[in-house]
Amino acid sequence: MAAKLSVNMNAVAMLRNRRDLPWPSVIGLGRIALQAGASGLTVHPRPDQRHIRFSDLAPIRNLIDDEFPEAEFNMEGYPNAEFLELVERHQPEQVTLVPDDPAQATSDHGWDFRANETLLADVISRLKKSGLRVSVFADGVPDEEALTIAKQTGADRIELYTGPYGGCFDDEDKAKTIAIELGKTAEIAHGLGLGVNAGHDLTVDNMPLLAKHIPMLDEVSIGHGLTADALEYGMAETVRRFRKACGQAI
Repeated sequence: MAAKLSVNMNAVAMLRNRRDLPWPSVIGLGRIALQAGASGLTVHPRPDQRHIRFSDLAPIRNLIDDEFPEAEFNMEGYPNAEFLELVERHQPEQVTLVPDDPAQATSDHGWDFRANETLLADVISRLKKSGLRVSVFADGVPDEEALTIAKQTGADRIELYTGPYGGCFDDEDKAKTIAIELGKTAEIAHGLGLGVNAGHDLTVDNMPLLAKHIPMLDEVSIGHGLTADALEYGMAETVRRFRKACGQAI
């Protein structure tokens, strides 16, 4: 099965927030993405609301419920009290827990599962009471002990942080090396009973190699590269291009 595509709307929201105006529309472009076959929408509502605003969450939830009931809403963020309250209010199908400091420009590392086992286990137990699927951000290093702890926290999936892979866009040999390592990590996780997602700096060009080395890949969440391409190709055509890069039949 080819990986599903969840479109991260943060970059669209960030562009909108440059002006006190309602365009580009997060809901409008989210609708176009779903009409073009995206499997869901992802948001990362940071505390400073510098891209996705808390006020965006209910309209996105309603868009999916009313028009695309087969699609999924994925909310990612650091599990502080505010984020957990937002999750419980808007009931996404998937929650992706990331170890971000609020001051970070973007996610740039996975969880230290050894140091954060208790925190994650407590948070995941709380989220499971609402029936939510939980994914946890993980580095691409094939560390079986760390991934075993991730499984023990109650997580359903890991999301492989692919920033280093995306960052070697001009070094084909390095990209292959990192893709192989990501594949080994995915194999360990899958063997432990964890689903495998991936995200960060993925593009039409680098997705096929990643998918080749992670044939069990469940889902990719893509925002920056997809939004950049949408400026050139339009959102609908860009979603189709990324779906094809994921191995989906178009």
